[in-house]
Amino acid sequence: MNTAVIINLLIQLVAGAAGGNGLGKMLQQFNLGPLGNTIAGAIGGLAGGSWLAPMITAGAGAAATASNTGLDLSTIAGDVVGGGVGGAVLTLIVGIVRKMFVGRAP
Repeated sequence: MNTAVIINLLIQLVAGAAGGNGLGKMLQQFNLGPLGNTIAGAIGGLAGGSWLAPMITAGAGAAATASNTGLDLSTIAGDVVGGGVGGAVLTLIVGIVRKMFVGRAP
């Protein structure tokens, strides 16, 4: 793995954690707590960043190809947006599932 790929994954992790914690602050009924929001957000950030970032960079008019793993501004912006959205979405899904099972007897 080259350094640019690792940096892109770290950006997606951090953006996902931020997206998960941001959603937890905005929608208190789906808040998983700081650790839960961070973990769900980071996992969602990896998934969202991997799926959304190539679409965002291609949609921004960048010359993005499947092998584009550089550290240009459009790639970083795609990682931040994709990771943040992915982290927020996964945190929301986990929060909804958790809310559905709260109060039910095992």
